[in-house]
Amino acid sequence: MTIPKYPLLFIHGMGFRDGKKPWYWGRIPKTLENEGCKVFFGKQQCVASCETNGREIAKRILQITKECGVGKVNVITHSKGGLDARCAAAIPGMAQYIASITTLSAPHNGSATMDALFRKPLFLKALSAAVTPFFRLLGDTNPEFLKCLYSFTTEGAKKFNEKYKAPPGVYCQSYAFDYGYDYFMFPYHLIVKHFEGNNDGLVSPANAVWENFRGVMRSNSKRGIAHTDIIDWWRRPLTKKTGKGISDITDFYKNMVRELAEMGF
Repeated sequence: MTIPKYPLLFIHGMGFRDGKKPWYWGRIPKTLENEGCKVFFGKQQCVASCETNGREIAKRILQITKECGVGKVNVITHSKGGLDARCAAAIPGMAQYIASITTLSAPHNGSATMDALFRKPLFLKALSAAVTPFFRLLGDTNPEFLKCLYSFTTEGAKKFNEKYKAPPGVYCQSYAFDYGYDYFMFPYHLIVKHFEGNNDGLVSPANAVWENFRGVMRSNSKRGIAHTDIIDWWRRPLTKKTGKGISDITDFYKNMVRELAEMGF
């Protein structure tokens, strides 16, 4: 495998944090490190706003470039992490430290499902009150649960996209994924399917489209690739089959990173 010129910075999605040994990405970091890649993690907050997390990620980028003695990083994001990274890149002077941004099933374009949820304000307020203490326990200094959810609405996404364009001089690309069946994601998949059609359990392909859209990634069986599969939640291959389609998500990452390396990143 061709090794990228710049380190890889992985940015997690909403509701999680990176510990000393980040488990969010399953076997993926170790697989890439075994190939010779340098892998780092964003360590931003669980449910802080995109802007707050963007500032934290920007600091992290500067730490990594200084530590590694390189001028840039390749940013690889999952879900809301894609929006956080876009905010980081928009901070004046930060784009020069970013070689590329890859978003995997990021909610770039707003969700009709989230629009429907925001038509139930009392439920949302009760939900926010219930989960905020949990996120404080995980280390968030200022949980902004409702603000995060609003960024996923069509109105919130429109405002976000008007403000946070693709950073000049940075190669940006986006991927979507197609769900088949996954017991953990099945209820969420049905809800999103009702409002938006096909999805990976949370994000529809249309919502995930951003710069240099690389298409909808699928497995080589009816199982598909769920939102959790993208980060190797179950720590095992998707299927035992070989042939057309992805059988192990770690292979997808190796190919993606190889392509970044071949582009000079």
